Amino acid sequence: MNITKFGHACVRIEQAGRVLVIDPGSWSDAAAALADVEAILITHEHADHLDRETVLPLLAATPDMALYAPAGLAATLRSAEPRAAERIIDVVPGTELRVAGLSVRTYGGQHAVIHGLLPVVDNIGYLIDGKLFHPGDSFVVPDGVAPTTLLIPLHAPWADVGSTIDYLIAMRAALVLPIHDALLNERGLALVSGLLERFGQRYGSRFETWSTGDNREI
Repeated sequence: MNITKFGHACVRIEQAGRVLVIDPGSWSDAAAALADVEAILITHEHADHLDRETVLPLLAATPDMALYAPAGLAATLRSAEPRAAERIIDVVPGTELRVAGLSVRTYGGQHAVIHGLLPVVDNIGYLIDGKLFHPGDSFVVPDGVAPTTLLIPLHAPWADVGSTIDYLIAMRAALVLPIHDALLNERGLALVSGLLERFGQRYGSRFETWSTGDNREI
């Protein structure tokens, strides 16, 4: 399985000539990520995870493409783009799907709390082929499995660095790759990455930096 980062939380996954993309948002290169893609997984409704102006027209124009999203968001997208309604599929936590030739298990259900005065939206974490986990905007720990590769949110309004370190420790993934980092400048990125690398070494996880366009074979 080959994975490529396309900015912020967007990751393209390719295996045996088939492609799926997770979270092509407005802070990523969504159009490039979606070239020849078979399926799109959306963790939640926020624009940095779903660029509707790019995704919905492409979905409508591509009859073989499907989009999977939390049920409430999926209903909204079906109303917004009725031409693709039958290919916008509800996802709920605790299910197993077959998407673009890959097994996909779903976890969580709720976005991390930003503030008590802000509404909490649905959020789905996706486990791909039992080894790659994208949590979306949450620190959900999938039960009953031990993903070997974790895509860890590096910085967010809902997360402090201590909570991010705790999540790395809790997951114990062999390889940890950062996502959700568009709000960090070079100094902030180096600082947080250095901390995660240090704690990863202590707890058996290899933290590696990667930038837009970088890929890994896992």
